[in-house]
Amino acid sequence: MCVVVNWNGWRDTLACLETLACQTAQPLHVVVVDNGSTDDSVERVSAWIRQPRSCLAVFSLVQSTANLGFARGANLGIERALRMDADFVWLLNNDTECPVDTLEKLLHTAAAQGEAGLVGSVLYYHDRPSVVQAWGGGSVNRWSGTGTHYVRPTPLGANSYVTFASVLLRRAVLDELGPLYDGYFMYYDDSDYCLRLAKTRWRLAVAEDTAVLHKESASTERARDPFMERTVATSGIRFLRRHSPAPALSVPMFLLLKLLNRARRGEWTACRAVLDAWTGRNGSTRAAND
Repeated sequence: MCVVVNWNGWRDTLACLETLACQTAQPLHVVVVDNGSTDDSVERVSAWIRQPRSCLAVFSLVQSTANLGFARGANLGIERALRMDADFVWLLNNDTECPVDTLEKLLHTAAAQGEAGLVGSVLYYHDRPSVVQAWGGGSVNRWSGTGTHYVRPTPLGANSYVTFASVLLRRAVLDELGPLYDGYFMYYDDSDYCLRLAKTRWRLAVAEDTAVLHKESASTERARDPFMERTVATSGIRFLRRHSPAPALSVPMFLLLKLLNRARRGEWTACRAVLDAWTGRNGSTRAAND
């Protein structure tokens, strides 16, 4: 089963769904989780689902009454998949487009590497399809909270993650680890899950013959928006409190680096948003208490 989370992005979502309708690995059930969209996404996606098509894929829509963030939205779809006894769950960003053999290649890698609990995809920039955006994923620093994408085949180590823009999760892993940690509204959910996986017998893998086109942060294009600044900072603090060897040192370092970077560019509103993430002002949940 494939889970696609949508929030006010029906154009990207429909383009994504078109590439899923005739995947060579069938039957495929695609669940679109609408995350409390305030535009006409529900009507647009519902109308698309009702259209007759010759391909075998089945599509359904799950609606949330509010924007739950990526992790909680994805968990709604994962819950549906587990109730339907899916052996694998393919999490896929709505701003991706996939060649018709993508799922087939993900499943082939999972079968060839029986210890692979999560199988990542090779992502290419949608507007530059010959340029690698992420070779499966990257590495996250447990001290600073910063991450780096791999852009070529790279051995996956203890601090590696596969990006959840396109990832195949094995049912046995979901049964063992449970759903995504929903304390992250956005970002760090994939790194968190992969570091949790590293403590088990399961391993990460990359389907190196995949080529998923990713528009990259189509839902967060306002990178310096105060809400996004607070969200990223809050998620980073929570990640470090869960995974850093010394959170008392790494959290202040994380915040200081962010503040210095924004101040250097004169982005004072962004500085305030980062501080708000720590203090809990303006609707942000105080990360220090998590």
